[in-house]
Amino acid sequence: MNDAVDEIIGRWGAIRPDLDTTPIGVVLRVFRASRLLEQGIKGYFEAHGLESWEYDVLATLLRAGDSSTLRMGDLAGAAMVSPGALTNRIDRLAAKGLVTRATDPGNRRLVRVTLTTEGRRLADDLIEGHIANELSLIGGLTPDEQAVLGTLLRKLLLSLNDRL
Repeated sequence: MNDAVDEIIGRWGAIRPDLDTTPIGVVLRVFRASRLLEQGIKGYFEAHGLESWEYDVLATLLRAGDSSTLRMGDLAGAAMVSPGALTNRIDRLAAKGLVTRATDPGNRRLVRVTLTTEGRRLADDLIEGHIANELSLIGGLTPDEQAVLGTLLRKLLLSLNDRL
C-alpha cells in the first residue's frame, strides 16, 4: 500500500529521475507523522480544556520531582521555546492558577516556576490518559516495531544534537 509520500516521490521520479529521493522518503514521513501525531495529542488535551503546550509545561514541572520547580531557562530548553514565548506561556498558566513564578532568593536574576497544587493534580490526572492516547496513535505498529522505531528516532535526534 502506498502512502502520500510515495505519491510525491513518484512525481519527483517522473520529473527528475536523476534525483536520489531517499531523504524525501525519510524526512517527509517524519514530518508528516509529526503533524498527525501532534493533531491526535492536541485533540486529547483540548477535550480536557488544555492546549498541548500547557500540558507540556505542567508535565515538565511535574517531572522535576518533589519541588516541581524549575528555572525559566531550564524550562525554556525543555520546552524548546524562546524565553519570550515561555514568559507568555507562564503568564497564561499563572492566570489559570496552575503555576507560580518567583525570583530565586539566591540569585535575583533567576526566576523559578513552580506547579501549584491544582497544576500538580491536573498534570498527574491526565498522564495515564495521555499515554493511552499516544499508544492508540502508534497502534498501527507492533510493540517490536515501536521499539525499533524509537531506537532509530533516538539515533536521529542525537545526530541532530537534540539534548535537554
